[in-house]
Amino acid sequence: MRIAHFDCFSGISGDMVLGAFVDAGLSAAKLRSELKKLGLQGYTISTSRETRHHLAGTQLRVRVPKNIRQPHRNLKSILKLINSSALSKRVKADAAAIFTRLGKAEAAAHNVPIEKVHFHEVGAVDSILDIVGAAVAMEQLGIERVTSSPVPLGSGTIKAAHGVLPVPVPATMRLLRGVPVYRSGIEQELVTPTGAAILTHYAADFTGFPPMTVEAVGYGAGSREVAERPNLLRIVIGETEEAARAEPMDVIETNIDDMTGELFGALFDRLFDAGALDVYVAPLLMKKGRPGHLLTVLCDPWKTTELVEVLFTETTTFGVRTYRTQKHCIERESKTVKTPYGPVKVKIGTLGGKVISVSPEYESCRNLARTKHVPLKDVYAAAEAAARKK
Repeated sequence: MRIAHFDCFSGISGDMVLGAFVDAGLSAAKLRSELKKLGLQGYTISTSRETRHHLAGTQLRVRVPKNIRQPHRNLKSILKLINSSALSKRVKADAAAIFTRLGKAEAAAHNVPIEKVHFHEVGAVDSILDIVGAAVAMEQLGIERVTSSPVPLGSGTIKAAHGVLPVPVPATMRLLRGVPVYRSGIEQELVTPTGAAILTHYAADFTGFPPMTVEAVGYGAGSREVAERPNLLRIVIGETEEAARAEPMDVIETNIDDMTGELFGALFDRLFDAGALDVYVAPLLMKKGRPGHLLTVLCDPWKTTELVEVLFTETTTFGVRTYRTQKHCIERESKTVKTPYGPVKVKIGTLGGKVISVSPEYESCRNLARTKHVPLKDVYAAAEAAARKK
């Protein structure tokens, strides 16, 4: 499994993320061509080799001429910009999820409804490109899992669109809830809201370097010098050979007490068509003694936004819960084996190179059982025996 570890020894910002990915091997030309699909005008992207405290890295700069005025966009307009583009489904879903995360943090920090949040700094062209560019980098480099070091916090104050704010700014602190942080002793902003939103969307764990075979290392240079340490973000990319593969997975839950079984059946079809990995319902007792159902959806992180929308449109719920977890899974492959009744597809699971699970495919076995007029259990048994013998 391809893994990226974010070593945030000097914090993180959107431009540092992109600089580090380019430094680690992401094609700057490919990045530019993908970002052009957004349809934004009047900007240029340049990269250069820079040194911070005698350590070399790549600095990525987005420049917008002062005579080209850019609007203060709200979340709705930014999501429309992303979703109407020709970017891939994964990139659009990731970028939309990151901006939604950012919008919720801004709304909570300033006590306003999310639809009234105007992003100001983070709605500017460079931040849109940083967030979408991060999603592009993850897809282009084939990153399947992200881990991160604990995050250092700066201090002091900065001038922002909302006035003078403490460092870290309120939105950043909201985004870093549940993340291990520590005091750096540096009086300037080390973690920007954009950097925090990208990091907390992707990172499945905040720890030291995970076991991996290192393939690439990239350093992304920040725009300012920091006297106490190199102002760089290090991203280490490699392959991990965990016995049981660990992958990030999102869980979506909601409690429902006013839907019929037929509606649940149709909902399952819609959720699986939209990319859900699993969907299930469990009975529960709700307030005032009402019987209800706990609906749970499991999905890849970049599918969460789309699946939440399905729940709001296809169920009676007024709210859902989401949280990030890990899925540990063995290696699997699909094969076709010969049985006395005909060919059957089977899934074979291996751990450490040893076959530990054989599972015949239900549809394949059912079709044969019907065609040959034999019990389904006999086809299952024959398929499993053939797979283990092979």
